[in-house]
Amino acid sequence: MRRFIKINFLIFSIFIQNGKVTAKNIKTQSNPGLSKPQAEKQKEKLFDDHRSYILDSRKKEMDERHIIIEDMELKFDLKFFANKPKTGWDLYFSLHGGGGVADSVNESLWHRHKTLYELKEGILLTPRSPSNTWDMWHQKQVDVLLNRLIQNMITFYDVNPNRIFIMGYSAGGDGVYQLAPRMADRFAAAAMMAGHPNETSPLGLRNIGFTIHMGENDSAYDRNKVALQWKSQLQELKDGDPNAYPHLVTIHENKGHWMGGLDTAGISWMSRFTRNPFPRKVVWKQDDVTHNRFYWLKVTDPSTDDLIVASINDQVIYIEETNVSEVIITLNDHLVDMDENVMVKYLGNEVFNGTVSRNYNTMVSSMEEYGDPESIYFGEISISLKLVD
Repeated sequence: MRRFIKINFLIFSIFIQNGKVTAKNIKTQSNPGLSKPQAEKQKEKLFDDHRSYILDSRKKEMDERHIIIEDMELKFDLKFFANKPKTGWDLYFSLHGGGGVADSVNESLWHRHKTLYELKEGILLTPRSPSNTWDMWHQKQVDVLLNRLIQNMITFYDVNPNRIFIMGYSAGGDGVYQLAPRMADRFAAAAMMAGHPNETSPLGLRNIGFTIHMGENDSAYDRNKVALQWKSQLQELKDGDPNAYPHLVTIHENKGHWMGGLDTAGISWMSRFTRNPFPRKVVWKQDDVTHNRFYWLKVTDPSTDDLIVASINDQVIYIEETNVSEVIITLNDHLVDMDENVMVKYLGNEVFNGTVSRNYNTMVSSMEEYGDPESIYFGEISISLKLVD
């Protein structure tokens, strides 16, 4: 049974005028909140309740390997390699090529793709594209369906939430280029094979591994040239942020669109990475498919090209750059000591200094959003920015 209680939260209206920042603190619903041990206990119970709900309500779709959510549907195939580690299974999504062709052709390509890769250890999950359009792997429904699958796989197969990977070939590679940055908080690493990024940005890849495999002669749509451009972009990002943007771009000599299996090196490279669900710095760049949550940042009204760059150092949260007027910072005791004061600074100015209560509603929301027991938040700060010329 799900329970809801009123929560305590702080809203800060920040007005920037003539280069100065002022903050207005509005308190509502006074509540001392949960202690750290109480929050940890509630977190465990929340996942137990969530797990029971998923096992009861989604058994049929997992047995049939066919998910239907309103007008969206996705078939998928599972293959298991070696034995499950004590920490849970590694999970590899593998997106097939095709797109812009008849349904029967995409169906055939899906069946072929199931046999393309093998793992030393883990679960290989090969979904069938939910549509047959050229952009079949980066339409909005893909994010929703993958989120559902991730939740289900954690629950039904004891997948380790910090060891989830995504790879794709050709049109599947197109999808990886776009899905990996906008869903980076769900993955440990990603491997793009023989695809094209279209309009997407690599900014969101800061905290995951990202590898590109491309044939030297894969010139259709300038795939080979664009891969080299991304190599330069990723290196430039890493040069400016040395502890971030781990990447490897490999151009396979004398190979065209088909690399003859050389791209399988991307699997072993990815497997080196384990997700950090609570990174100390987050770069969130919205794509044309927008999200409301990314790591410990949330927004209520996202728009394409919105950007938030934020970091945490001890008890201080820095909003380093943003074009977003409403920002929600969600916290737990992995990120800060919630029994102590937390400070938020924007443009070098202190805009919040106080404690943030641990509350049940924030925990429920983060569990319902991701169904991820390794990514639960205990409290939040809402900030409203109003820029005045």
